[in-house]
Amino acid sequence: MARAAFQLAGHTVEPGQRSQIDVPVARLYTHTPLHITVEVVHGRKEGPVMLVCGGIHGDEINGVEIVRRLLRSKAIKSLRGTLIAVPVVNVFGFLQQTRYLPDRRDLNRCFPGSETGSLGGRIAALFREQIVDKATHIIDLHTGAIHRTNLPQIRAQLSPGSETERMADAFGAPVILNAELREGSLRHYAQGRGIPVLTYEAGEALRFDEWAIAPGVRGVLRVMRRLDMLTGEQRRRSTAPAELANGSSWARAPIDGILRPQVRLGARVAKGEVLGKVADPFGNQEDEVKSMADGIVIGMSRLPLANEGEALYHIARFDEIEEAETAIESFHSSLTPLPDALY
Repeated sequence: MARAAFQLAGHTVEPGQRSQIDVPVARLYTHTPLHITVEVVHGRKEGPVMLVCGGIHGDEINGVEIVRRLLRSKAIKSLRGTLIAVPVVNVFGFLQQTRYLPDRRDLNRCFPGSETGSLGGRIAALFREQIVDKATHIIDLHTGAIHRTNLPQIRAQLSPGSETERMADAFGAPVILNAELREGSLRHYAQGRGIPVLTYEAGEALRFDEWAIAPGVRGVLRVMRRLDMLTGEQRRRSTAPAELANGSSWARAPIDGILRPQVRLGARVAKGEVLGKVADPFGNQEDEVKSMADGIVIGMSRLPLANEGEALYHIARFDEIEEAETAIESFHSSLTPLPDALY
């Protein structure tokens, strides 16, 4: 029996075809129309419907490049199931190089949205109705916020033996955070409907970080292979298994001043270890930023200027910290070249 065509936003994609579809979103003040552009790859054989999306935060552009490379991959030519690829969800923010929408709302706090609500609510409702609700699996691509960088990591709500856990294990990021769902997020909405979701966090906003992009592409392809959407084996050598963090917290600036980092992203740190020092421009006052626990630095500020209480170092805690350190070292060694941010 022939596979049915795939329907999205009033367009039809036949089995074995791929199509680029512009989903109307809104208009600029100039009456210029804006669209969320979607590429659908509809395989000839039955399988999952995987949504891979980037740019829900408009300044997080690593995900845009991950989607572009995914769509150029030869592996998806023999796709089973359907791939829905969305490089940029928040087109307003992408145009303005900002995380937010014009009304200063965070699109990733607007789901499930409302057709009669705020701009964020309307875009969330449109994206949900036209795209998200058609997916059986989702990978949502993010980076750190402006002036912050993240070690490649998966964030997901995990339960033993779940499809989400299967996907997280397959992805191959060095760290997995069993992260709580945030109300209004895409992950909160989709997980509530029983759709397994991974959030991939890596790199910095408004930057292309190759050490975050290349593993992101490989990770998406690994998940698709685990779901039997792709044929063949992963050619690259595998890294050490990811380690599950049992919690995380931020070390914050003790005073206002200029930060001098003492540790790198991905470093293993001990409770009480000095992560950096904050001083005023004259050096009259100086204080240390200390780790509150044994763990691994999975995120950090890239801006030397710090206000008192500002989050500077994100420390993940592990039951098996030696294994976590091994997984991160294995990940580092798989990168060519090793990025400056990780030295």
